[in-house]
Parts: sequence; structure tokens; C-alpha cells
Amino acid sequence: MLLVRCVGFFKEIVVADNFGLSELLDTFLIAVLIPTFINGVFLGSFKSVFIPNYVSELKTGKNIGAFQSTSFIITIFVSIFFFLIAFLFTDVYLETFFSGHTQQYYDLIKIQFYYAAPSILFWGFSSLISGILTIDDEFTYSSISAVFLPLSIIVCLVFFKEALGDIVLAFGTLAGSITSFLFLLIVALKRNVIHIHKPDFASVNIKLLFRQLPAKLASSLLTGINPLVDQYFSAQLIIGSIAALNYGIKIPAFAIGIIGIALGNVLLPYFSKSAVENRKETFNKLKRILKYLILGSVVIMVILLLLSLPIISLVFERNAFTASDSVIVSKIQQMYLLQLPAYVTGLIMVKFLTAINKNNFMVLTSVVSLIMNFVLNFILIDAMGVYGLALSTSLVSIVNSVILYVYISHLNKLHV
Repeated sequence: MLLVRCVGFFKEIVVADNFGLSELLDTFLIAVLIPTFINGVFLGSFKSVFIPNYVSELKTGKNIGAFQSTSFIITIFVSIFFFLIAFLFTDVYLETFFSGHTQQYYDLIKIQFYYAAPSILFWGFSSLISGILTIDDEFTYSSISAVFLPLSIIVCLVFFKEALGDIVLAFGTLAGSITSFLFLLIVALKRNVIHIHKPDFASVNIKLLFRQLPAKLASSLLTGINPLVDQYFSAQLIIGSIAALNYGIKIPAFAIGIIGIALGNVLLPYFSKSAVENRKETFNKLKRILKYLILGSVVIMVILLLLSLPIISLVFERNAFTASDSVIVSKIQQMYLLQLPAYVTGLIMVKFLTAINKNNFMVLTSVVSLIMNFVLNFILIDAMGVYGLALSTSLVSIVNSVILYVYISHLNKLHV
């Protein structure tokens, strides 16, 4: 996981070196916003509810092949459906959320979108296969697969920038998505974890999966809208604001990825298996994990806050990325860093609630977060400009984590 995050971070350095706070980077981030939104909300939600119910299927010793086949069919349907939705409504989306720009601006978004959007299908397959490998205690290769996307973008920028022109980032995204899928498929076939039998939509655990899916989808949808809201507000500011927010979140996201995402990928199947055996002890394990995560992430947050400008200057400041860009991005980064302990612990708590099939409550927290984000963006953008958008994100994350912890404590008392 550390390797993946480092390569991903190096990709951002290469992108900054080539584009700085430019229009092309702004348009690329808008172009991939809907595909990544679909991946995170719909495909990610399915993977989250797939894992605990697949674990239950394994425990019962029933037809794993039928469960897998059913899940693959659902993934194919969902991926193609949302790919078509994204393709057909691109114009409406741009005119509604990003009005007031030149035709060249919109043309740049569309041409990059058409290359990046097919990645949705490969992300869907990769997500499901990665979940199967994780349940099979194969964490290394399932994590390493994510390295191909940033690596592909780096290769395209270094060797094919002139040939690919404006589509260099989008083409690199598609190539990396295909490579990642093929890698996971090869690993899964070698480990013999893919079992395709006649699908069974009447399976008890498939039915439970379907019952949990609407709540998880609703929660993820509401949470996933937050980046859209931020992009909408930042698009009202000067050219380069979207790119500045993108750079500002990179180091906090890197720290979050090292601490939280790696743990989250391991803990979802871990909590799922543990909860089946002893739910009360699983609550206690969660509390111990949260305690250490808070202490460690607070220390990291303080260090990064103090060194924000030197870090940004060292990492990004060269060629197209100027010293004035470093000042802007470092301040944005400080606003984002405030959420570090809350975001990491919130991520783990969400994995825990998903593992015990308590997705309904997360719909409520997502509604609160969305409303808070919109209101705070509206207030803080006037007072602080682009920095207010980053601060709003951190405040929402803190409140969300507090709500999740109170709810989990309540559940714990019910099991005393």
C-alpha cells in the first residue's frame, strides 16, 4: 500500500510539473469527476456490502460459484447502466453545474471524458475481484493493482505527451484501469478464487445483500455529492481554483491513505469475520483501534501543519508550478489537514458499521454532512474564498466522525 501511495503521489508531482494550475488540468478533473463519482458511490457501495455477505456465504458452505456469478452479473449491469447515463447526460451536467465558460473549455472536458468514461466498466470488475482476493487473505496483490493507474499516467506524460496532446491524462487513466483489471484477473485465476456457476438470485445472502444495498448506495451517494458541491463552488472562482484544491488535498490524502485506507481494506473483512463469531468483542477491538489511530494521526497532523509551505514548495514547485502557487496550495492544505484524525477514524467506523450490516444509519449521517457542506461552502467561500471550501470539508468530517462514534457507542450499550 505504501508503494501505491508513493507512486500516486509521484504522479501528482509529474502532473504539477507539466500543468501547474492550468485550464487543461481543471477540465480533466471535471471530466473524470462523474466516472470517479460512479466508481466510488455505486461500484464501491456494492463491494462494501458484497464482502460481509460473501463472508456469510463462505461460513455457511453454500454455493460460492452461484454467489460470485450473481455478483458479476450485477456489476456488469450497474457499470454499463451508469456508463450510459454519464455518456448521455454530459452536456446537461456541464450546462447545469459549470455554466459561463468558453466553448473551448467545454470541448476540453468532453474529449477527455469520452476517453476516461470506459474506465467505469474495468473499475467495476476490479472492485469485485479485489474484494474476493481480500476475503481470501490476499492483501498484497489486491492493493498493488492500484499502482497501474498512476503509473500509466506517468508513462503517458513522460513518453507520449506530445503525441496524445490534450487527452494525455484521460488516455493514461483508461490504460491504467485496463491494466489494473487484467493484473487482478490473472492473480485471481492463479489463486483459483474465481468460481462461475449458475447465478442464484434467491440465495439468502444475496437477498440480504440487496436489502443492505439501497441504504449503502444512498449513504455513498450523499457523501459522493460533496466533491460535486465543492467543484461547483470552486468553478465560480478564478481559473486554477479546482486544480489548487486538487493539489491541496494530495498530501492530506496521502497521509489518510497510509493510515486509514490500508487499514480499512483489511478491517472490513476482519470485522465481518469477527462479528459473525463474537460481536461484543468486535466492539472492543474497534475502540482499541480508534484510540491508537487518534493519537498517531494527531501527531502527523501537527507536523504537517507546521511544515505545510516547505513541503508544497519542495514537492510541487518547478516549471509550471510557481512560488505563488505554493503559497495558495499550502494554505488550502492546512485547511484540509484539520480533518486528518476525524477522517481516518470515520473511515474505520464506516467499515465497522458496514461489516455488521448497519448501513441505514449512515444515510442519516450523509444527509447531515451534505447539508453542512453546502451551507458552510456558501458561508465560507465569501469569507475565505477557495480556502473556505477546504475548511468546510474538514469541519464536515469532524462532525460526521463524532456522530458515528456516538451511534456505535449506543449500539455497544445495547449488546452489553
